[in-house]
Amino acid sequence: MILIADGGSTKVDWCLADQGRIVKRLATIGANPFFRTADDMAAEWRDNLLPALADYPVEAVRFYGAGCASDEKSNVVREALAACFDCPDVRVASDLLGAAVGLCGHRAGIACILGTGSNSCFYDGERITENVPSLGYVLGDEGSGAVLGRLFIGACLKGQLTPGLREEMLAFLGMTTAQILDRVYSQPMPNRFLASLCPFIGQHVGDPSVRELVRGAFADFLQRNVMQYDYRHYAASFVGSVAHHFADVLRQAARDCGVTIGTIASSPMEGLVRTVISD
Repeated sequence: MILIADGGSTKVDWCLADQGRIVKRLATIGANPFFRTADDMAAEWRDNLLPALADYPVEAVRFYGAGCASDEKSNVVREALAACFDCPDVRVASDLLGAAVGLCGHRAGIACILGTGSNSCFYDGERITENVPSLGYVLGDEGSGAVLGRLFIGACLKGQLTPGLREEMLAFLGMTTAQILDRVYSQPMPNRFLASLCPFIGQHVGDPSVRELVRGAFADFLQRNVMQYDYRHYAASFVGSVAHHFADVLRQAARDCGVTIGTIASSPMEGLVRTVISD
């Protein structure tokens, strides 16, 4: 049996598969090695993952994770996995490669992630050959949940959106303006806090001012990332909760930019299972 993981900063989706059949699916909290240690991840997986897999022989592990683009950081996750699974075949790769494999299989194309963070690449059907750096939610991450939250909070607090949204947002968060600023500038993982606004944004995306904010954020992602690849000859496919929940606005932004959309999926897991099992 092979255990496949789609590891994001907010959560990790696990899928145990056997001969192309999904046996069990589970979820644990985010496992980005920029924010967590190997010991921390291993301890959590022993408590929340291994008991659910106790009756199944895990023969191989494929972990595609946020923050795993470099050997240094992927080794942190590899160490945590080795502490939990007694099998020789453990491989760790970036969540971007996981997205590309899940979206494109062995076909060439532009693969994009729009979740808590954002990223993109050109994938030749086997490997990533081009990557515009995402740079995180301060310098980049255009179109991501964190950036949507940042733009939305800023616009609300500056009175740039429909009157009344500011008060609704504060009630949704249960915070004052001062508490929001403290949460963003003084508390850990502000990117997750900012992305937590996405359900509220989704509830109000029918408001013209909100829809335009979201469309503009997606257009920014397309212009600064996707359009640096050969987008005139290859479609761009997307994975992630933000891409999935705001798919109609994403398609509108793509039409405005002249970008062809391929697949939009909430998770790469189904495609990963098909491709990884067939290899």
